[in-house]
Amino acid sequence: MAIERTFSIIKPDATKGNHTGGINAMIEAAGLRIVAQKRVKWKLADAKKFYAVHAKRPFFKDLVKFMVSGPVVVQVLEGNDAVKKYRDIMGATNPKEAAAGTIRATFAKSIDENSVHGSDSIENAKKEIKQNFKAKEIVG
Repeated sequence: MAIERTFSIIKPDATKGNHTGGINAMIEAAGLRIVAQKRVKWKLADAKKFYAVHAKRPFFKDLVKFMVSGPVVVQVLEGNDAVKKYRDIMGATNPKEAAAGTIRATFAKSIDENSVHGSDSIENAKKEIKQNFKAKEIVG
């Protein structure tokens, strides 16, 4: 297994619920290191740019509105097979379908307020990391 980096967002529902520490504990317990992290308040343009791939989908407007509704915590995670490992510990998008012990089963409110985002590929992780962090902010 190769050491990889992936991108994570702790979404507004989870920051509002004060779950950042619990989510970070689950990330670290899974063997991933948090090598960059910051709490930010996205502007509308930030959310639209990040989720541009979904611009034509019916949920886009509500997703963007949700992502600017409160602070988010953006992160770079590092570890063996990081993209897959993080997607596994996030759990299914719909928390009702997420396996017990996953982040979404533990913290998510609904399919819309599902607590976290994680990159779906190494290529997207690189793009998402670059969009949210300067190289000097990543200290691994």
